[in-house]
Amino acid sequence: MTVDTIIHGGVVVTADGKRSADLAIDDGIIVGVGQYKNLPDADREVDASNRLVMPGVVDPHVHVDDPFSIDTYESATRAAALGGTTSLIGFAFQGWNPSSKEFDGSMTLPEAIASVRRRAGEALIDVSVHGAITDETEDVLTDLSTVVSEGIPSIKMFTAYDVGLSNGFINRVFQQLADLDGVAVLHTEDGSVCDTLTDLFKRQDRGDPTDYPESRPDYAEAMAAEDAVRMAREAGTKYYGIHTSCRAAAEVIDSFREDGSQVRAETCTHYTTLDESVYADAGNLAMIAPPIRSPDDVEAMFEYLRDGTLDVVSTDHCAYTEESKRVENWWDSSFGANSLQTGFHVFHDEAVNKRGLSYPFLVKATATAPAETFGMPQKGTLAVGTDADVIVFDPEHEWTIDSADNASKADFSLYEGRTVTGRVDKTFVRGELVADGGQIVADAGYGEFLDRELPNWSV
Repeated sequence: MTVDTIIHGGVVVTADGKRSADLAIDDGIIVGVGQYKNLPDADREVDASNRLVMPGVVDPHVHVDDPFSIDTYESATRAAALGGTTSLIGFAFQGWNPSSKEFDGSMTLPEAIASVRRRAGEALIDVSVHGAITDETEDVLTDLSTVVSEGIPSIKMFTAYDVGLSNGFINRVFQQLADLDGVAVLHTEDGSVCDTLTDLFKRQDRGDPTDYPESRPDYAEAMAAEDAVRMAREAGTKYYGIHTSCRAAAEVIDSFREDGSQVRAETCTHYTTLDESVYADAGNLAMIAPPIRSPDDVEAMFEYLRDGTLDVVSTDHCAYTEESKRVENWWDSSFGANSLQTGFHVFHDEAVNKRGLSYPFLVKATATAPAETFGMPQKGTLAVGTDADVIVFDPEHEWTIDSADNASKADFSLYEGRTVTGRVDKTFVRGELVADGGQIVADAGYGEFLDRELPNWSV
């Protein structure tokens, strides 16, 4: 027997531990993990000496060609592949028209998902979406059963912005998702508090970026999380809190986790590696909601990642141009920042190099936990029989982040000039080498759209 690829000489890292071992890959699947002498011959051998061999990153919070990103599926997934991400989950927004780039009500939720399936045909890595509800209609409640049964088991809702939903309607969605065994994905900030403070700051002419965090305070995030998680628990639905940014909100999540089977949550690279001083340094480039917060909140993210209250570290990648950020008042800026290409590197440097967390922890937070949480059993692992989504990582490579290297359409980086140690050498998606030595080596369209399973949170 001859297999397609052997990756040999490295240290294999999974969420369960690390060991010296080699991988055999055939027809896109991992078919062996063991010692080189015991594996079959291969058409291609990859030397991973002095490298770590890990599952590809699974990023469950990415904006691509949607209301919050100018990236196409090709540009975003090029950035992802260079950053070690082999699967991502974006969003399909009810009511948003990808042609006009407007919320004109022209797309039902199933139609929005079908549109992403078509546009994702240019992806280099594997992709899926969360369905996103933006309008309180009876039709969307009816559509949920179709959406979930056809491979999209997670539904996002907002409690803020123009697309924010009322608690009453969110409660109805929770009850429907409980019956369907789906996952509710929530952006939690109290819209009334944030809107009132923003209006006040406008009247006070407080448009400097350093004023921005006060307009979306930590208690507004915690208040909305308290309402949402309580409703989810009463309905009996799985709840996933996205982009947790502060101690106050993490405390809410912690208070509801109990046995951990129904409540999960994430934080993001920027909430673990930057604090509010970034607004003085980078100005509107750091305009993100929820805001980047205090040094104590950064510490809280790691406290709650360590104890398991927070499960996942995502990027919340949003691609914008610097021009759209360089405005006089922060409220006129676009909100969001790109980090698909750099997020894993920056988080690795902070978590492992600076804070001494383990590589199995890193793999669990960035690959295994998101795959398990969102019904992707073939991803986030190096188990025999799963997809050969693999990164070869050089833990000693020191380099400096430069936005000139961006594959994303975003032309800036919040981490500009930051020197980190550790870099992805090679990225394999289903056994195919898609990025090598900082270069894309596969064609657009190699990626597949993933129909996901109903996730089992009892394990």
